[in-house]
Amino acid sequence: MTNVSDQARTAIVESIRAHLAASKGIFQAEHHVVPFRGETIPESEPHSPIEMFRGRLESVGGHCIVADDESAAGNALAAIVAGLHERKIVKRIALSDAPLVSVLAQNLAAEEITICPAPADLFNYDVGITTAQAAIAETGTLVLEAESEKHRLVSLLPPVHIAIVNSRDMCLTIGEALALLRGEKGKMSRAITFVTGPSRTADIELTLTVGVHGPKELFVIVIENHENS
Repeated sequence: MTNVSDQARTAIVESIRAHLAASKGIFQAEHHVVPFRGETIPESEPHSPIEMFRGRLESVGGHCIVADDESAAGNALAAIVAGLHERKIVKRIALSDAPLVSVLAQNLAAEEITICPAPADLFNYDVGITTAQAAIAETGTLVLEAESEKHRLVSLLPPVHIAIVNSRDMCLTIGEALALLRGEKGKMSRAITFVTGPSRTADIELTLTVGVHGPKELFVIVIENHENS
């Protein structure tokens, strides 16, 4: 005697077979661009990892600035903070313990600038500034390694996160990024944070809300390393 579960299983299998059979006639069509009135269409050049990263990041609501060197990065950081001042966003700025962050933040204007405030106090800061240990071009993702820098809460709790990453740490894929973090010793940090754009949360009705579980805005400054380009 066939029970209900056997009947359901048979119906599901038959449905899958029917759909597979129907899909055999589907093929990927190739479309060729026809030049208009004798025009020639140049082949598109592949994007650099930095350009790819910027495109992916901006597609999810982030902002990206490419700086030629550390001096230009400092100017870019000051310009970002000045823009936030105009919007009356900046009063208190939290910095990670990365030496580069302190150097670039020397000329910033704010009521208070603190390196690694206490976790409870970070909720009262407007901007968090950190570096990133790697960036993934194909997804526009930042990778923050906790053992390299005290930045996890500085990057998560203030409503605006500004991250600085060196172009030499720009990876094409997540696999390359993880290999970079492993290094020669082959060991991974105990805590790694992946950041792709501002924080986004959707409820059961797919209503999207930005900034519930993290920053509402993300700015990334990429410092080009011309020695390795």
